[in-house]
Amino acid sequence: MGRKEEDGSGSWKKQTSNIRKTFIFMEALGSGAFSEVFLVKQKSTGKLFALKCIKKSPLNRDSSLENEIAVLKKIKHENIVTLEDIYESTTHFYLVMQLVSGGELFDRILERGVYTEKDASLVIHQVLTAVKYLHENGIVHRDLKPENLLYLTPEENSKIMITDFGLSKMEQNGIMSTACGTPGYVAPEVLAQKPYSKAVDCWSIGVITYILLCGYPPFYEETESKLFEKIKEGYYEFESPFWDDISESAKDFIRHLLEKNPSARFTCEEALRHPWINGNTALHRDIYPSVSAQIQKNFAKSKWRSLQVRGSCPSENQQTLVSLWHWANWSLFDHVMETATCSQNQKGSFTLSCTSEPDSASVSRTGGQQL
Repeated sequence: MGRKEEDGSGSWKKQTSNIRKTFIFMEALGSGAFSEVFLVKQKSTGKLFALKCIKKSPLNRDSSLENEIAVLKKIKHENIVTLEDIYESTTHFYLVMQLVSGGELFDRILERGVYTEKDASLVIHQVLTAVKYLHENGIVHRDLKPENLLYLTPEENSKIMITDFGLSKMEQNGIMSTACGTPGYVAPEVLAQKPYSKAVDCWSIGVITYILLCGYPPFYEETESKLFEKIKEGYYEFESPFWDDISESAKDFIRHLLEKNPSARFTCEEALRHPWINGNTALHRDIYPSVSAQIQKNFAKSKWRSLQVRGSCPSENQQTLVSLWHWANWSLFDHVMETATCSQNQKGSFTLSCTSEPDSASVSRTGGQQL
Protein backbone atom coordinates (compact mmCIF):
# COMPACT_ATOMS: atom_id res chain seq x y z
CA MET A 1 0.00 0.00 0.00
CA GLY A 2 1.88 3.03 -1.21
CA ARG A 3 1.96 6.50 0.21
CA LYS A 4 1.05 9.51 -1.89
CA GLU A 5 3.96 11.90 -1.42
CA GLU A 6 3.34 15.44 -2.60
CA ASP A 7 5.12 18.75 -2.25
CA GLY A 8 3.78 21.48 -0.03
CA SER A 9 1.82 21.54 3.18
CA GLY A 10 -0.42 18.63 4.00
CA SER A 11 1.63 16.20 1.88
CA TRP A 12 1.75 13.75 4.79
CA LYS A 13 -2.00 13.06 4.65
CA LYS A 14 -4.76 12.23 2.17
CA GLN A 15 -8.11 13.97 2.32
CA THR A 16 -11.29 11.94 2.73
CA SER A 17 -14.92 12.89 3.16
CA ASN A 18 -15.89 9.40 4.33
CA ILE A 19 -13.25 6.90 5.42
CA ARG A 20 -15.79 4.07 5.10
CA LYS A 21 -15.65 4.48 1.33
CA THR A 22 -12.05 3.25 1.52
CA PHE A 23 -12.21 0.70 4.35
CA ILE A 24 -14.67 -1.87 5.67
CA PHE A 25 -14.76 -1.67 9.48
CA MET A 26 -14.65 -5.25 10.80
CA GLU A 27 -13.94 -5.07 14.54
CA ALA A 28 -13.44 -2.43 17.21
CA LEU A 29 -10.08 -3.32 18.70
CA GLY A 30 -10.09 -0.80 21.51
CA SER A 31 -9.80 2.84 22.47
CA GLY A 32 -7.33 5.14 24.13
CA ALA A 33 -7.82 8.54 25.69
CA PHE A 34 -7.90 10.33 22.33
CA SER A 35 -8.50 7.65 19.73
CA GLU A 36 -10.13 4.41 18.64
CA VAL A 37 -8.60 1.53 16.70
CA PHE A 38 -10.41 -0.75 14.30
CA LEU A 39 -9.57 -3.85 12.34
CA VAL A 40 -10.36 -2.80 8.77
CA LYS A 41 -10.24 -4.25 5.26
CA GLN A 42 -9.18 -2.04 2.38
CA LYS A 43 -11.90 -2.26 -0.27
CA SER A 44 -9.60 -1.94 -3.26
CA THR A 45 -7.15 -4.69 -2.22
CA GLY A 46 -8.88 -6.79 0.47
CA LYS A 47 -5.87 -6.30 2.75
CA LEU A 48 -6.31 -6.05 6.52
CA PHE A 49 -4.94 -3.14 8.53
CA ALA A 50 -5.25 -1.58 11.95
CA LEU A 51 -6.87 1.84 11.54
CA LYS A 52 -6.36 4.36 14.31
CA CYS A 53 -8.93 7.15 14.34
CA ILE A 54 -7.89 10.31 16.17
CA LYS A 55 -10.63 12.86 16.78
CA LYS A 56 -9.55 16.42 16.12
CA SER A 57 -9.41 18.75 19.11
CA PRO A 58 -7.56 21.91 20.17
CA LEU A 59 -5.16 19.67 22.10
CA ASN A 60 -4.28 17.68 18.98
CA ARG A 61 -2.53 20.48 17.10
CA ASP A 62 -1.49 19.72 13.53
CA SER A 63 2.10 20.70 14.36
CA SER A 64 2.35 18.05 17.10
CA LEU A 65 0.65 15.49 14.90
CA GLU A 66 2.96 16.18 11.99
CA ASN A 67 6.04 15.94 14.21
CA GLU A 68 5.09 12.49 15.47
CA ILE A 69 4.07 11.26 12.02
CA ALA A 70 7.42 12.43 10.67
CA VAL A 71 9.06 9.81 12.88
CA LEU A 72 6.89 6.96 11.61
CA LYS A 73 7.07 8.01 7.97
CA LYS A 74 10.85 7.83 8.09
CA ILE A 75 10.87 4.23 9.34
CA LYS A 76 11.04 1.21 7.06
CA HIS A 77 12.45 -1.90 8.71
CA GLU A 78 11.34 -5.53 8.83
CA ASN A 79 11.18 -5.54 12.63
CA ILE A 80 9.30 -2.24 13.07
CA VAL A 81 5.55 -1.78 12.62
CA THR A 82 4.90 0.28 9.50
CA LEU A 83 2.73 3.35 9.09
CA GLU A 84 1.12 2.54 5.74
CA ASP A 85 -0.97 5.66 5.11
CA ILE A 86 -2.54 8.75 6.67
CA TYR A 87 -5.98 10.20 5.96
CA GLU A 88 -7.71 13.34 7.18
CA SER A 89 -11.38 14.30 7.31
CA THR A 90 -13.04 17.39 8.75
CA THR A 91 -13.37 15.63 12.12
CA HIS A 92 -10.60 13.01 12.32
CA PHE A 93 -7.10 11.92 11.43
CA TYR A 94 -6.76 8.26 10.38
CA LEU A 95 -3.55 6.25 10.66
CA VAL A 96 -3.38 3.06 8.59
CA MET A 97 -0.96 0.74 10.38
CA GLN A 98 0.52 -2.63 9.51
CA LEU A 99 -1.48 -5.41 11.14
CA VAL A 100 0.45 -7.19 13.91
CA SER A 101 -1.39 -10.31 15.03
CA GLY A 102 1.10 -12.71 16.62
CA GLY A 103 0.66 -11.69 20.25
CA GLU A 104 2.95 -10.35 22.92
CA LEU A 105 6.45 -11.56 23.74
CA PHE A 106 5.62 -12.78 27.25
CA ASP A 107 2.53 -14.65 26.07
CA ARG A 108 4.56 -16.42 23.39
CA ILE A 109 7.18 -17.46 25.95
CA LEU A 110 4.48 -18.89 28.23
CA GLU A 111 3.02 -20.88 25.33
CA ARG A 112 6.34 -22.44 24.31
CA GLY A 113 6.80 -25.13 26.94
CA VAL A 114 10.54 -25.06 26.27
CA TYR A 115 12.60 -21.85 26.44
CA THR A 116 16.36 -21.25 26.40
CA GLU A 117 18.96 -18.49 26.51
CA LYS A 118 19.34 -18.95 22.78
CA ASP A 119 15.66 -18.14 22.28
CA ALA A 120 16.12 -14.93 24.28
CA SER A 121 19.28 -14.11 22.33
CA LEU A 122 17.44 -14.41 19.01
CA VAL A 123 14.75 -12.01 20.23
CA ILE A 124 17.27 -9.45 21.45
CA HIS A 125 19.23 -9.74 18.20
CA GLN A 126 16.13 -8.64 16.29
CA VAL A 127 15.48 -5.81 18.73
CA LEU A 128 19.07 -4.59 18.52
CA THR A 129 19.01 -4.68 14.72
CA ALA A 130 15.82 -2.61 14.61
CA VAL A 131 16.98 -0.09 17.24
CA LYS A 132 20.36 0.25 15.50
CA TYR A 133 18.41 1.19 12.37
CA LEU A 134 16.42 3.78 14.33
CA HIS A 135 19.56 5.29 15.81
CA GLU A 136 21.26 5.45 12.42
CA ASN A 137 18.26 7.45 11.22
CA GLY A 138 18.41 9.84 14.16
CA ILE A 139 15.41 8.36 15.99
CA VAL A 140 15.34 7.42 19.69
CA HIS A 141 12.42 5.21 20.77
CA ARG A 142 12.52 6.18 24.49
CA ASP A 143 9.93 3.62 25.60
CA LEU A 144 11.32 0.17 24.82
CA LYS A 145 9.79 -2.55 27.00
CA PRO A 146 8.52 -6.12 26.52
CA GLU A 147 4.93 -4.94 26.08
CA ASN A 148 6.02 -3.05 22.96
CA LEU A 149 7.53 -6.16 21.37
CA LEU A 150 4.89 -8.08 19.42
CA TYR A 151 5.06 -10.99 16.99
CA LEU A 152 4.05 -10.23 13.43
CA THR A 153 2.05 -13.47 12.98
CA PRO A 154 1.05 -16.46 15.14
CA GLU A 155 3.56 -18.65 13.25
CA GLU A 156 6.35 -20.17 15.33
CA ASN A 157 9.10 -18.50 13.28
CA SER A 158 7.41 -15.09 13.22
CA LYS A 159 9.49 -11.94 13.42
CA ILE A 160 9.46 -9.67 16.46
CA MET A 161 8.06 -6.20 15.77
CA ILE A 162 8.76 -3.01 17.71
CA THR A 163 5.62 -0.94 18.23
CA ASP A 164 4.53 2.24 19.97
CA PHE A 165 6.47 5.29 18.84
CA GLY A 166 4.44 7.74 20.90
CA LEU A 167 7.46 8.86 22.91
CA SER A 168 9.94 8.62 20.06
CA LYS A 169 12.09 11.62 19.24
CA MET A 170 14.08 12.79 16.28
CA GLU A 171 17.53 13.62 17.69
CA GLN A 172 18.70 17.22 17.48
CA ASN A 173 22.46 17.38 17.97
CA GLY A 174 22.16 13.96 19.61
CA ILE A 175 20.89 15.37 22.91
CA MET A 176 17.42 15.35 24.53
CA SER A 177 16.14 16.48 27.91
CA THR A 178 12.42 15.66 28.27
CA ALA A 179 11.92 13.20 31.14
CA CYS A 180 9.71 10.52 29.60
CA GLY A 181 9.56 6.74 29.60
CA THR A 182 8.15 3.85 31.60
CA PRO A 183 9.18 3.35 35.25
CA GLY A 184 11.45 0.35 35.54
CA TYR A 185 12.88 0.68 32.03
CA VAL A 186 14.05 4.30 32.04
CA ALA A 187 17.80 5.03 32.17
CA PRO A 188 19.57 6.64 35.16
CA GLU A 189 20.52 9.79 33.25
CA VAL A 190 16.85 10.46 32.45
CA LEU A 191 15.87 10.13 36.11
CA ALA A 192 18.80 12.36 37.10
CA GLN A 193 17.34 15.06 34.82
CA LYS A 194 20.52 15.17 32.76
CA PRO A 195 20.67 15.66 28.98
CA TYR A 196 20.58 12.21 27.39
CA SER A 197 21.06 10.50 24.07
CA LYS A 198 20.15 7.32 22.17
CA ALA A 199 22.03 5.38 24.87
CA VAL A 200 18.76 5.36 26.85
CA ASP A 201 17.38 2.78 24.41
CA CYS A 202 20.36 0.49 25.03
CA TRP A 203 19.71 0.65 28.78
CA SER A 204 16.11 -0.40 28.16
CA ILE A 205 17.28 -3.33 26.04
CA GLY A 206 19.46 -4.38 28.98
CA VAL A 207 16.43 -4.36 31.27
CA ILE A 208 14.43 -6.38 28.73
CA THR A 209 17.24 -8.95 28.40
CA TYR A 210 17.44 -9.31 32.18
CA ILE A 211 13.69 -9.98 32.37
CA LEU A 212 13.78 -12.48 29.50
CA LEU A 213 16.34 -14.58 31.39
CA CYS A 214 14.72 -14.66 34.81
CA GLY A 215 11.13 -13.41 34.51
CA TYR A 216 11.38 -10.44 36.88
CA PRO A 217 12.86 -6.92 36.56
CA PRO A 218 16.35 -5.93 37.71
CA PHE A 219 15.00 -2.91 39.58
CA TYR A 220 12.04 -3.20 41.95
CA GLU A 221 10.98 -1.31 45.05
CA GLU A 222 7.92 -0.64 47.17
CA THR A 223 7.49 2.92 45.90
CA GLU A 224 8.27 4.70 42.65
CA SER A 225 10.61 7.15 44.38
CA LYS A 226 12.66 4.29 45.87
CA LEU A 227 12.64 2.55 42.50
CA PHE A 228 14.03 5.65 40.80
CA GLU A 229 16.78 5.97 43.41
CA LYS A 230 17.84 2.36 42.84
CA ILE A 231 17.92 2.89 39.07
CA LYS A 232 19.98 6.07 39.45
CA GLU A 233 22.45 4.10 41.56
CA GLY A 234 22.53 1.41 38.87
CA TYR A 235 22.25 -1.27 41.55
CA TYR A 236 20.95 -4.72 40.65
CA GLU A 237 21.92 -8.35 41.30
CA PHE A 238 21.93 -11.73 39.59
CA GLU A 239 20.15 -13.49 42.43
CA SER A 240 20.30 -17.17 43.29
CA PRO A 241 18.64 -19.50 42.43
CA PHE A 242 17.09 -17.61 39.51
CA TRP A 243 20.43 -16.91 37.80
CA ASP A 244 22.30 -20.08 38.75
CA ASP A 245 21.73 -21.72 35.35
CA ILE A 246 22.36 -18.58 33.27
CA SER A 247 25.69 -18.29 31.43
CA GLU A 248 28.38 -15.83 32.44
CA SER A 249 28.30 -14.54 28.87
CA ALA A 250 24.65 -13.51 29.26
CA LYS A 251 25.45 -11.71 32.50
CA ASP A 252 28.40 -9.95 30.87
CA PHE A 253 26.14 -8.83 28.01
CA ILE A 254 23.64 -7.37 30.49
CA ARG A 255 26.36 -5.62 32.49
CA HIS A 256 27.50 -3.77 29.38
CA LEU A 257 23.97 -2.55 28.68
CA LEU A 258 23.03 -1.75 32.30
CA GLU A 259 26.09 0.46 32.55
CA LYS A 260 25.32 3.56 34.61
CA ASN A 261 27.67 5.75 32.57
CA PRO A 262 25.96 6.25 29.17
CA SER A 263 29.26 6.99 27.42
CA ALA A 264 30.61 3.60 28.56
CA ARG A 265 27.38 1.74 27.83
CA PHE A 266 27.23 -0.60 24.85
CA THR A 267 25.83 0.88 21.66
CA CYS A 268 23.56 -1.32 19.54
CA GLU A 269 26.47 -1.99 17.19
CA GLU A 270 28.71 -3.10 20.06
CA ALA A 271 25.95 -5.25 21.54
CA LEU A 272 25.41 -6.96 18.20
CA ARG A 273 29.09 -8.00 18.23
CA HIS A 274 28.92 -9.59 21.69
CA PRO A 275 29.35 -13.38 21.61
CA TRP A 276 26.03 -13.90 23.42
CA ILE A 277 24.35 -12.36 20.36
CA ASN A 278 26.79 -13.00 17.54
CA GLY A 279 28.51 -16.15 18.77
CA ASN A 280 27.70 -19.47 20.39
CA THR A 281 27.75 -18.61 24.09
CA ALA A 282 23.96 -18.45 24.59
CA LEU A 283 23.07 -21.74 26.25
CA HIS A 284 20.49 -24.19 24.96
CA ARG A 285 19.57 -25.35 28.48
CA ASP A 286 15.81 -25.20 29.18
CA ILE A 287 15.01 -22.38 31.62
CA TYR A 288 11.25 -22.41 30.96
CA PRO A 289 10.05 -23.63 34.40
CA SER A 290 11.72 -20.82 36.34
CA VAL A 291 11.22 -18.01 33.81
CA SER A 292 7.60 -18.81 33.04
CA ALA A 293 6.70 -19.00 36.74
CA GLN A 294 8.24 -15.56 37.37
CA ILE A 295 6.61 -13.99 34.30
CA GLN A 296 3.22 -15.23 35.46
CA LYS A 297 3.78 -13.79 38.92
CA ASN A 298 5.25 -10.46 37.89
CA PHE A 299 3.68 -9.62 34.54
CA ALA A 300 0.10 -10.83 34.79
CA LYS A 301 -1.41 -7.84 32.96
CA SER A 302 -2.08 -9.87 29.83
CA LYS A 303 -4.79 -11.77 31.72
CA TRP A 304 -6.48 -8.46 32.52
CA ARG A 305 -6.20 -7.36 28.89
CA SER A 306 -7.77 -10.60 27.72
CA LEU A 307 -10.80 -9.99 29.91
CA GLN A 308 -11.18 -6.51 28.47
CA VAL A 309 -11.24 -7.81 24.93
CA ARG A 310 -13.34 -10.86 25.58
CA GLY A 311 -16.44 -8.82 26.29
CA SER A 312 -16.70 -7.46 22.75
CA CYS A 313 -14.79 -9.73 20.38
CA PRO A 314 -15.43 -13.24 19.00
CA SER A 315 -13.48 -15.95 20.80
CA GLU A 316 -11.73 -17.17 17.65
CA ASN A 317 -10.04 -13.79 17.31
CA GLN A 318 -8.78 -13.57 20.88
CA GLN A 319 -5.03 -13.87 20.31
CA THR A 320 -5.03 -11.35 17.47
CA LEU A 321 -7.30 -8.86 19.16
CA VAL A 322 -5.59 -8.95 22.55
CA SER A 323 -2.30 -7.84 21.04
CA LEU A 324 -3.98 -5.25 18.85
CA TRP A 325 -6.05 -3.92 21.75
CA HIS A 326 -2.80 -3.35 23.62
CA TRP A 327 -1.33 -1.53 20.64
CA ALA A 328 -4.45 0.61 20.42
CA ASN A 329 -4.16 1.77 24.00
CA TRP A 330 -0.45 2.51 24.03
CA SER A 331 0.28 3.77 20.56
CA LEU A 332 1.13 7.04 18.96
CA PHE A 333 -1.23 9.86 19.78
CA ASP A 334 -2.24 8.90 23.30
CA HIS A 335 1.44 9.40 24.08
CA VAL A 336 1.48 12.76 22.31
CA MET A 337 -0.83 13.91 25.07
CA GLU A 338 1.15 12.06 27.76
CA THR A 339 4.34 13.83 26.71
CA ALA A 340 2.83 17.11 27.86
CA THR A 341 2.65 15.74 31.41
CA CYS A 342 6.23 14.50 31.53
CA SER A 343 7.72 17.55 33.19
CA GLN A 344 9.59 18.87 36.17
CA ASN A 345 7.72 20.12 39.20
CA GLN A 346 8.79 22.96 41.49
CA LYS A 347 10.87 20.65 43.67
CA GLY A 348 12.91 19.51 40.68
CA SER A 349 11.55 15.97 40.44
CA PHE A 350 9.58 14.75 37.45
CA THR A 351 6.47 12.73 36.86
CA LEU A 352 5.84 10.03 34.28
CA SER A 353 2.12 10.13 33.56
CA CYS A 354 -0.01 7.70 31.58
CA THR A 355 -3.48 8.30 30.20
CA SER A 356 -3.89 4.59 29.41
CA GLU A 357 -3.32 1.38 31.35
CA PRO A 358 -0.81 1.84 34.24
CA ASP A 359 2.45 0.05 33.66
CA SER A 360 2.92 -1.55 37.05
CA ALA A 361 4.07 -5.07 37.76
CA SER A 362 3.72 -7.01 40.98
CA VAL A 363 7.05 -8.51 42.01
CA SER A 364 5.60 -11.25 44.13
CA ARG A 365 8.73 -13.38 44.46
CA THR A 366 9.96 -11.08 47.26
CA GLY A 367 6.72 -10.31 49.01
CA GLY A 368 4.58 -8.39 46.57
CA GLN A 369 6.39 -5.09 46.09
CA GLN A 370 4.90 -2.79 43.51
CA LEU A 371 6.99 -1.28 40.72
